[in-house]
Amino acid sequence: MKYCILGCGGSFGIHTAKYLLENSNCEKVIGVGRNQLRPSVFSLNIQDFSKFYYKAIHIYYEQDFLLELLDKEKPDVIINFSAQGEGAVSWKNSWRFFETNSTALVKLAEELSKREWLKQFIQIGTSEMYGAVTKPSLETDPIVPTSPYAASKVAFDMYLVSAYKFLNFPMNILRPSNAYCPGQLLHRVIPRTIYSILTKNKLPLQGGGKAKKSYIHATDLARAIYILSNKNDIVGEIFNIGPQEPTSIKDVVKLTCQAMEVKFEDYVEVTEDRLGQDSCYWLNSDKAKKLLGWKQEIFWEEGLRTMKAWSEEYKNEIVKQSTEYEMRG
Repeated sequence: MKYCILGCGGSFGIHTAKYLLENSNCEKVIGVGRNQLRPSVFSLNIQDFSKFYYKAIHIYYEQDFLLELLDKEKPDVIINFSAQGEGAVSWKNSWRFFETNSTALVKLAEELSKREWLKQFIQIGTSEMYGAVTKPSLETDPIVPTSPYAASKVAFDMYLVSAYKFLNFPMNILRPSNAYCPGQLLHRVIPRTIYSILTKNKLPLQGGGKAKKSYIHATDLARAIYILSNKNDIVGEIFNIGPQEPTSIKDVVKLTCQAMEVKFEDYVEVTEDRLGQDSCYWLNSDKAKKLLGWKQEIFWEEGLRTMKAWSEEYKNEIVKQSTEYEMRG
């Protein structure tokens, strides 16, 4: 099988490529991102795999080149991580989020619907689509986005649902909870905590870290993608992918400090909450367990052990990186 991962320059795309290359008998994994691969601290030397090929192509401004590549390679499965992906900053230049997360992808999907070689298009959505909740969200629950980022992701998801219904477009959607992994950019809470520890600076804990989110390791997400890619009888479905219980951001930071063998109190300062911060993201993943046989396998202890190992291997590089979100391309 041949895969193409859009948005492969990001950490979750890289971990998915790595998982496919190590755990499947794939012919090739083609990675596409809007920029060249980042340094090894983030790319984890993914380019060293002989079956991996990466090409920098902008999904909006260079879509003709992307379609040329896809028509040449004819991947069986296309996995889409491509997105401007940070809700906290999406209130500024919101159009940029819709440009990438909605408009470019609708245009691409319309073209792909004409290609007979495509067996499955897997869209990676977000738990933020459901808004703040008090119980685990089902795939059939109302969509209540609370940021331009989440709204832009919803728009393409809804297009895909319609494209499957009326055009038989071979799509499935995975809506994962917050993922984390080695190589994740430093504006995210776990690598940002590690950065603060390594540089001996205080971590700004927005709103005291009271918001709760569900977290999974990117390897668990990659495994869900791999399983779904091999289910030829499943099409037009939406699956939530997440743990059974959410964790407060404060507790995530505490667990990270514990894994790094430092005291929580020495590295944290409370700051104002961010605009649009939802109180809780929480997913019901029973459908994925029933139809895909997927369940969480990597829990906090093991997951944070991989983060600590990453911090030890790349310490000298991590401390040189920015902790600010960068809107690329």
